Amino acid sequence: MTYNEALSYLYDRLPVFHRVGVSAYKPGLSNVLALCDALGNPQHKFRSIHVAGTNGKGSTSHLLASVYQAAGYRVGLYTSPHLKSFTERIRLNGVAIPEADVAAFVESQQLVIEQIQPSFFEVTVAMAFDFFARQQVDIAIIEVGLGGRLDSTNIITPLVSVITNIGWDHVDILGDTLPLIAAEKGGIVKENVPVVIGEMHPETQPVFEEIADRHRSTIHFADQQWKLTDGGCVDGVRLISCTRAGRINSSFTVELPLLGLYQLSNLKTVLSTVDVMQSQLPVNDEAVEIGCRQVVSLTGLKGRFQYLSQSPAVIADTAHNKPGIEALMATVETITYDRLRLIIGFVRDKDVPAVLSLFPPTAIYYFCQADSVRALPVDELVTLGSAAGLVGNRYPNVNTALDAALAEAGINDLLLITGSTYVVAEINLL
Repeated sequence: MTYNEALSYLYDRLPVFHRVGVSAYKPGLSNVLALCDALGNPQHKFRSIHVAGTNGKGSTSHLLASVYQAAGYRVGLYTSPHLKSFTERIRLNGVAIPEADVAAFVESQQLVIEQIQPSFFEVTVAMAFDFFARQQVDIAIIEVGLGGRLDSTNIITPLVSVITNIGWDHVDILGDTLPLIAAEKGGIVKENVPVVIGEMHPETQPVFEEIADRHRSTIHFADQQWKLTDGGCVDGVRLISCTRAGRINSSFTVELPLLGLYQLSNLKTVLSTVDVMQSQLPVNDEAVEIGCRQVVSLTGLKGRFQYLSQSPAVIADTAHNKPGIEALMATVETITYDRLRLIIGFVRDKDVPAVLSLFPPTAIYYFCQADSVRALPVDELVTLGSAAGLVGNRYPNVNTALDAALAEAGINDLLLITGSTYVVAEINLL
């Protein structure tokens, strides 16, 4: 079986969330447990850090992987979805899993897959765990796919459980209140395993404290343990002064190529996680600085306030829900430009009217849609945009929209592409 044949088999035979949405979601752990049992339970053969959260879990996972790579560890990284290639989901020291390994896994497990009838995501999780076990990683950073309690990744017992934040997303699956969403994401907490919470929030703090107490897990709120001061952007990096709360002479400066202001919250989560793990995975401040500065080259992270070109500036960001767009627009407000041109597309299962209310009516809009059955049709987006006071033209895809924006833009304009991971993934410039 070739790599392309393996991918075709997975896509054609198994339900894929990023293609069909919630109908592909198979809550529960029985399928992935059966898959891993057939593989000799690789999830028990490597150490891990488990990362959940509404927003920021991808950036946090990549930053953690980069820091531990800079410290000299052999690091596995599992994230989803991918932008350009399926192999991006599974990395070893930043290098994507070889296509031959994907093909060999699918071919060897084809009979098991057909017996169990798992989802696409369940198979990729089992593939990742098998790969990390065979590669004998020192640590694997495992990003939750959706939620936490019933997510396929939740069969590991990590060294630390990490929850970046809680916001409104996937309410049809996770619950329609912040405490309910927090309870689902808090389902990754394990007995006697410490938990790092990125942001203390009055509605979710009691939920996390109760979960931690029930599991006899120490709890750490990252935003209470670290003070970060933004020093602005210089030469393509954001300068961030980092100080441990209550510690004298503990400051150092990080140069972060991830320029979104929202990355400060993610960085606090990373720093707290590294502190919690010091006794098991020692890391010095120099490794933190190197890992942060080189996160893009060390892990291949893309699509997080990423500059694709200059004059005019073209930025792509995978923000796709209300908290993510709020954080993104806060960063945009810190940039000087003549005109803001927004190229946007969404999936239909988001609260698009609520998200559109966050965009400025003074911008020029280029409405588009991704090549996915989950995509919100561009005609519907134009109607919703008009109701929100956002005026622009419609385009069949992100690249024709970007071409039109570039043709009309002045050299000092800002072109921002956002709204959906799947829209960003289709950008030719990425």
